[in-house]
Amino acid sequence: MTKTIFKQIIDGEIPADIVYEDEKHLAFLDIFPSGPGHVLVIPKKEYETIFDMSENEYLELQKVVLKVANKVHEEIGGGLNLVQNNYKIANQIIPHVHFHIIPRVTEEKFYAGLQYHYKNGEKEEILEKIKF
Repeated sequence: MTKTIFKQIIDGEIPADIVYEDEKHLAFLDIFPSGPGHVLVIPKKEYETIFDMSENEYLELQKVVLKVANKVHEEIGGGLNLVQNNYKIANQIIPHVHFHIIPRVTEEKFYAGLQYHYKNGEKEEILEKIKF
């Protein structure tokens, strides 16, 4: 079975801009962000969807999502979208549970295909602000 990009990040095979890490979870900047500071939060254990997780595992993940979302909101401001997709039909591209934390600092309409391009040095500045 081929490793997902998330498993490769967990295993340290490809680099990521890590925002938060504990024994069971990882949060990092999305490589195709929908806005500045777009973070993905994942469990390190592989689950395709939330339906594959136990209630306790899901609740632990939610605590991390809230912790990271609070930090992102405090440091970037504005509002945020919290997005989580299950199965390909619902636009889940990577078959590994993940939550998107997408800061919204402009009134621009949000849609799934929106891609943000960081200005020179902006990603590094945001990473320093939201990193734990």
